[in-house]
Amino acid sequence: VFATPDAVKHYLQLHLAAKPHEVFAVLFLDVQNRLLAMEELFRGTLTQTSVYPREVVLRALHHQASAVVLAHNHPSGTVQPSRADEMLTQTLKTTLALIDVRVLDHVIVAPGEALSMAERGLL
Repeated sequence: VFATPDAVKHYLQLHLAAKPHEVFAVLFLDVQNRLLAMEELFRGTLTQTSVYPREVVLRALHHQASAVVLAHNHPSGTVQPSRADEMLTQTLKTTLALIDVRVLDHVIVAPGEALSMAERGLL
């Protein structure tokens, strides 16, 4: 069970911080925020990756998730969300709401740090 944003950030740092290219991953959670699965859905280049909402929806349905935590890494070392990161988060939040899946957070990971968009009020 992921009880705090710090627990989620730590878990994601272990899995994504050392990747040499951008990776977009999703934690699929049940009603009690227990991890059903973590999947790296999209891989990109050093500075960007393409994310397709349809695929995120399909995987959420496959896992019968009640909630998700979105995540991606910034190999460049900065965890500041770009405008594109903010827009993607809102698009996925709106899209997943149509199938009753809540977006709890979008975490950006870089070597040595992680940023929770929920903690920053960007959700």
